[in-house]
Amino acid sequence: MKKKPFYSFFKRCFDLFCSLIAILVFALPMLIVAIAIKLDSKGPVLFKQKRIGRKKKTFTILKFRSMYIDTDPNSPTHQLGNAKSHITKVGRFIRKTSIDELPQLFNIFAGQMSFVGPRPALWNQDDLIAERDKYHANDVKVGLTGLAQISGRDELEIPVKAKLDGDYVEKRGFFYDIGLIFKTVFSVFKHEGVVEGGTGEMEKREEEGVHS
Repeated sequence: MKKKPFYSFFKRCFDLFCSLIAILVFALPMLIVAIAIKLDSKGPVLFKQKRIGRKKKTFTILKFRSMYIDTDPNSPTHQLGNAKSHITKVGRFIRKTSIDELPQLFNIFAGQMSFVGPRPALWNQDDLIAERDKYHANDVKVGLTGLAQISGRDELEIPVKAKLDGDYVEKRGFFYDIGLIFKTVFSVFKHEGVVEGGTGEMEKREEEGVHS
């Protein structure tokens, strides 16, 4: 994996400045979401979870809580039985629109994440972490969005996600990151790749097409 010191410096400056601006801009919307979550169900506003960051160091990721408090916090959504039954009414909306990810602006500001990079794996997602090792994707800072996020998201099998993360490692650059951010905005508006409780849905649909 090539080291890109100038890129890393400018990327951190971009993350720091833009996350601060975004926090200020979205302060009121985030407050409204926080109130809606408290009115909708019991539990804290924020969901905190141990994730794997750069060099496989753990950190605490922040999200707006979208599930009931009796849901296993260490289980990936696709491993939950009937995942939709665990999601609150407000949770359905904020997950579909990716609003639940907004608190990660504070993770970016703190330097634990970047706007663009591989999505941080759960601390116990050994299969994804191992696959990413093949492509040095664990050696770069994790992100709010990435190449896998705009290429299928929940619809992709884990080996495919890891390969896309590896592709990002090879292609990463300042303008490439900006392009991914713009593509993410369009993807969010179109709700692409959001499959509650599903992973590898794209491959499943292709198999169904072959056998139909």
